[in-house]
Amino acid sequence: MNYISKNIQHLRSLKKLSQEALAEELKVSRSRISSYEEGRSAPSIEFIISFSDYVKIPIDILLRKDLTKSTDFSYIELNNQRVLFPITVDTDNNNLIEVVPVKATAGYLAGYDDAEYIEQLQKIKLPFLPTGKHRAFPIKGDSMLPMKDGAFVVGRFIEDRSDIKSGRTYVLLTLNDGMVYKRVKNNIALDNSLLLMSDNKAYQDYSIPIDEVLELWEFTCSINTQEYNEEELKLSSIINMFNELGVELKALEKIIK
Repeated sequence: MNYISKNIQHLRSLKKLSQEALAEELKVSRSRISSYEEGRSAPSIEFIISFSDYVKIPIDILLRKDLTKSTDFSYIELNNQRVLFPITVDTDNNNLIEVVPVKATAGYLAGYDDAEYIEQLQKIKLPFLPTGKHRAFPIKGDSMLPMKDGAFVVGRFIEDRSDIKSGRTYVLLTLNDGMVYKRVKNNIALDNSLLLMSDNKAYQDYSIPIDEVLELWEFTCSINTQEYNEEELKLSSIINMFNELGVELKALEKIIK
């Protein structure tokens, strides 16, 4: 199905442009914009190319995907183009988040920029989340204790890499390592890289060039699928104590210097 008419109207509205203002931007008449939006005539290929360049959304998505469910412009850069990440809402206008299942983790690297793949993911509603685009990712292994294997991390999509905060945890989709969940130190200004650190110190820290990071999601909350036993809860408390102690020691070191 061709969605170009409704997409032109919706994306124009998101940009808060009148038909006349969009016409001026694209150097066409207002009547042409009106005709396209109302479906009275089909846009020329020249117009579609021009509109695609203006909104920075690929032509095939403009033509084949219904973008009217998106409530703002949330993007990811992909080969000098931007692919829209619509914030999905239910019939009551509540935000829904996609859940990447454990079995689909490997396929996420191939499908993260495919609108059809994302549309097929199951969705849940978490009404307490802050504003922004969120997604839930499964956690494997024990590198981020006390996070248990099989838990899910809900992350907020980070578009601007300058917003990466050292010491925070992120789900990263990387070119060579696939999906990882790590604590991050922002070294972009130093050598254009991120230092990825595990809370379980049995795992070594390592650096990754920022150019290899395809997606970045900042931790918002976690969903445990298993109960903690008494010993694990004690371990969790000990790890948190040492993490907090490390922060205090670093702060004290700065004061002494």
